[in-house]
Amino acid sequence: MTASDASKIDVQHLCKLAGLSRASYYRRFEVRAPREADLELTSHIQVLSLRFRFYGYRRITAELGRSGIVVNIKRVQRLMREDNLTAMRRKPFAPPTSDSRHGFLIVPNLLRGLVPSRPDQIWVADITYVRLRDAFAYLAIILDGFSRKVVGWALERFPIRLTIS
Repeated sequence: MTASDASKIDVQHLCKLAGLSRASYYRRFEVRAPREADLELTSHIQVLSLRFRFYGYRRITAELGRSGIVVNIKRVQRLMREDNLTAMRRKPFAPPTSDSRHGFLIVPNLLRGLVPSRPDQIWVADITYVRLRDAFAYLAIILDGFSRKVVGWALERFPIRLTIS
């Protein structure tokens, strides 16, 4: 193309060469203002997000539906993302491992702070179960606190047969 040809070329011809519609060319330069409906919906979403801090876009959409505002879940997700509204995470439920508030005698730990200096000063015991293909087995282990070596162990299938000697 020469400089004299450039004055003859219009937008419609260039869009036809590029395979675009003329409207999409002009839409590219258009400054978009948020729609009033989006602004109103965003204010509702902000109010619900402050009231229900742990709600994400799914629950916010359900709350909007209960209040009579029918809206697509994707639209709520987009508006919340644009407004940087995120749901707070709840702390996962962890059941208490033991009940420390009981009326039983609490025996002090006599080994707290004791560092073994030779073998056979402290023995530590534990019991656990091992799942087998068709049953369970219990494993009891006694460890030396100094060397961390196994002093003794026993493996029994369920039910455990107790032998008192």
